[in-house]
Amino acid sequence: MARLFTQIIKHSFEKVSSHKTQLFTIPISTSFLCTSRYIATTQRLRTERWYTDTHEWIKVDNNVGTVGISDHAQDALGDVVYAQLPDVGSIFKKEEECGALESVKAASVLINPVSGKIIEKNDALESKPGLINSSCYNEGWLYKVQLSHPEEIKALMDEKAYELFLKSGSHESENP
Repeated sequence: MARLFTQIIKHSFEKVSSHKTQLFTIPISTSFLCTSRYIATTQRLRTERWYTDTHEWIKVDNNVGTVGISDHAQDALGDVVYAQLPDVGSIFKKEEECGALESVKAASVLINPVSGKIIEKNDALESKPGLINSSCYNEGWLYKVQLSHPEEIKALMDEKAYELFLKSGSHESENP
């Protein structure tokens, strides 16, 4: 498949790459392949989330983690009607209770996935807690934490491991 793709790319740019532009003499096919590989790799690194076995996720950028709950958790909770989020400036250890979510079906505690200081909370959730249901990975994020021990991320599940965890059924005895 990769060979076929390479042949198509070479054929598509064969005539174009033989022409020199005023600024560059690099064949377009080479620059195109390098750019698309860079963009694909960069996109993967930017969207990586880590998951806990209690269904929280964290996405880290420059030692600041954005925390939310997984799609599985929001689905299990049902319509979220209230979010009790940790106060800005609070310090929590890894796996420490830091808040709660209430829905029409149940209430669930929030467990901090890593140690650190809360630097921001999603104030929009006070008036629109339903954002957790409609956009749990984007607009429905919960809070941001400055990581005090970045190495703790290594103990969490990546997306593939989390999917396997859900398929295994080991999470079903737990409350999301």
